[in-house]
Amino acid sequence: MTRSLLLAFVLAFMPVAVLPAGTAAPETPLIARDALFGNPERTQARISPDGRHLSWIAPRDGVLNVWVAPVGDPAAARAVTNDRQRGIRQHFWMPNGTHVLYLQDQGGDENWRLHGVEIATGNDRDLTPLPGVQAQLIGLSPERPGTALVGLNDRVPEWHDVYEIDVATAERKLVLKNEENLVGFTEDLQLVPRLASRSLADGDEILRRTPAGWERVLKVGQADTLTTGALTIEQGGRTALLQSSVDRNTSALVRLDLESGAVSLVAQDERADIADVWLEPRTRALQAYSVEYLTVTHSALDPAVAKDIEALTQAVGAGFAVTSRTLDDRRWVIAADQPERGLSYHLYDRDSGGVTKLFDQRPALAGAPLVAMTPVEIKSRDGLTLVGYLSRPQGATGSLPLVLNVHGGPWARDSYGFDSEHQWLANRGYAVLAVNYRGSTGFGKAFVNAGDREWAGRMHDDLIDAIDWAVREGITTPERIAIYGGSYGGYATLVGLTFTPTRFACGVDIVGPSNLETLLASIPLYWKSFFEEFSRRIGDPRTEEGKKLLAERSPLTHAAAIARPLLIAQGANDPRVKQAESDQIVAAMKAKGIPVTYVLYPDEGHGFARPQNRNSFFAISEAFLAECLGGRFEPVGRDFEGSSLEVKEGAKHVPGLETALAGTR
Repeated sequence: MTRSLLLAFVLAFMPVAVLPAGTAAPETPLIARDALFGNPERTQARISPDGRHLSWIAPRDGVLNVWVAPVGDPAAARAVTNDRQRGIRQHFWMPNGTHVLYLQDQGGDENWRLHGVEIATGNDRDLTPLPGVQAQLIGLSPERPGTALVGLNDRVPEWHDVYEIDVATAERKLVLKNEENLVGFTEDLQLVPRLASRSLADGDEILRRTPAGWERVLKVGQADTLTTGALTIEQGGRTALLQSSVDRNTSALVRLDLESGAVSLVAQDERADIADVWLEPRTRALQAYSVEYLTVTHSALDPAVAKDIEALTQAVGAGFAVTSRTLDDRRWVIAADQPERGLSYHLYDRDSGGVTKLFDQRPALAGAPLVAMTPVEIKSRDGLTLVGYLSRPQGATGSLPLVLNVHGGPWARDSYGFDSEHQWLANRGYAVLAVNYRGSTGFGKAFVNAGDREWAGRMHDDLIDAIDWAVREGITTPERIAIYGGSYGGYATLVGLTFTPTRFACGVDIVGPSNLETLLASIPLYWKSFFEEFSRRIGDPRTEEGKKLLAERSPLTHAAAIARPLLIAQGANDPRVKQAESDQIVAAMKAKGIPVTYVLYPDEGHGFARPQNRNSFFAISEAFLAECLGGRFEPVGRDFEGSSLEVKEGAKHVPGLETALAGTR
C-alpha cells in the first residue's frame, strides 16, 4: 500500500450517444491472447545515468530478464540476468552506471530480494539473501553512487529496519533500527533517512529525524491519510516536497520547511490530485508536475521544461511519462501510452529536441484491430461524479453485451491508456466499462473517504449506477452484463453475485476476498502499520459493531444467494488475499449445491506473473464469458502448455475445458 496518489486534469465530458440496438460490430480478426497477455517483447526501457547504456526487460528463453545495450547500438543487447522462474518485473540503474538492481520473490510470496548485477562482468549478486525477509528499495543518490538504501524486516517481521548496502561488495550496514514503528522513509541526497510516517488511531503523523530522535513535523488527520505523504527531500536538506490534502480537498504539491514545520503551496488542481512530479536528477530541483482527471496533462514549473513538454506532446501525444534520465539531464527515456497503439518507448535529446523511437512493448499488436477508449462521467445516485472509461468493439454501432471491469485496490484508479483487458474483451465482441467508484484515489479526499465502511454498500451502488447508465445510453441491455475484476475487483464480483444476484449474467473473480474478517486477520505482518487504516475504512474486527459490519459485507455470508455462473481464480502463494478466501466460498457454494468453477495456480501470488499461467487463465475466462454473454473466443490451442493450472472445481461448467485439460495429460 502506498500513500502517494494519482491525480488529474479536466477534459470536457464526452457523452456517449444513444445508438440503435442490434447493430453488432462487423467481423474483425481475433487478436491472439498471447499478443495481449504473453510476455512483452521488450518493456521498461531505461537509460544509464552516464548515458552509455540502455536497458530493458525482455524474454530470455521465455522468461523475462534484464538486457543491456550500448546506447548507440540497441541491436548489440545482451541479457545480464538469467532468471528461470517467474521473470523480472522491475529494475533500476545504480547512479554510477556500473550495476543494475532488480527485485525478485519466490512464487509470488512478495518476500522481495534485492539483486545487483555488475554490467561489465554479468556477476549477479543477491544483496539480501535472507529467507522469509522482504527487501524494500528506499532510495539511491548520485552523491552516494555505489550505495543503496534498503529496508529489511529481518529483525522483526512487522517493521523494516534501514540499511546501507554497498552494491559492489554486498556489505550491509544498519543505519536505523526501527523501534518506533515507522514506515515510508524519505531520504536526503546523502541517503540519510530524514522523514518517516507513523500510523495513529486517529490518522497519521509525519516525523522528522533530529539529533534527539524522531519528532512530529506534521499531523495528518484521518481524512487525509490516503491523500498526503512525503515525496522527496530537496537539495540542502532544509525542505521537503509533499503531496497533501490537509486544509483542501485534492492532494496538492506543497513544500514543508523541516525546521519550522511551515507548509507552502506549490501547485494544485481543483478536480484531481497531483499524480507525478518531475525532479532534476542530481539536485532534485522541482521541474514540473502531472495531474489526471480524465486524461493526463503536464505543467511546467521550470520554463526550460515547458519547451520539453511541448516537444514531447507534439511527438508522442500527451499520454507520456518520463521513465529515466541521464545525470546531466540531457537525455530522457519516454514511455508513450495510447489506447489504440499500445505502449512505446522513445529516447529524447533535450539539446536537439529530437525524439527517437526505441521500440514498441508489444509489436505483435501492430496492425491489430485495437479500439479507442472513451473517458466518460457518470452521476451516482447521490450526486457524485464517477470518472470511467468505455471501450467498444471496432465498428460497433448498437447495444452489445457488456463487461464491467472493476479495478483493484480499492485505493487505486482506472486510467486512460492502453489496457490489455479492454482490448481483449472489446475484440471478443463486448463493450467494456471501467468506473472509478467512490474510494478510488486521484479525485480528492472527499471522494476517497466517501468509500469508508462502504464495501458492498455505496461502493457497490456506484457500480450498479454505472451499468444502469450504460443501459440508459443504449450501450447494453440489463440481461447481458458480466462483472469481472481482481483483488478488490474480485471482491466486487462476489458482491455483485451475492448482494445483487440477478443484476449480472455471470462473474469472474480473480484473487478476491470472500470474508472480510478473515481477510483482516491474515494480512501480512509487515502491513501492521496499516491495520488502523483498514479498520477505519473497512470495519474494525476488534469491536462487536465492527465484526457485525464485516460479516454483513462479506460475500461468504450471502453465498447461498448466488444464482449466476461464477469463475474464481486464485494464486496459492498470495500473501494479501490468502487461498482460504477462495476456498471458503467455493466450499460454501458446494455445500448448497451451487455450481462454481475454481482454478488454482500453485506457483502464483496476488495475480499471475508467468505467461503460461496468464494465457491459460484468459483462455478459460474467454470461454466462460462466451458461454455467458455470447461473445467470440479463440480456441485453446497450446495455451495450457507449461501452466501450473489446477482446476479444483467445475471444469464441466466451462465449454471445452474438460477436453482441453484431457489434452494436456
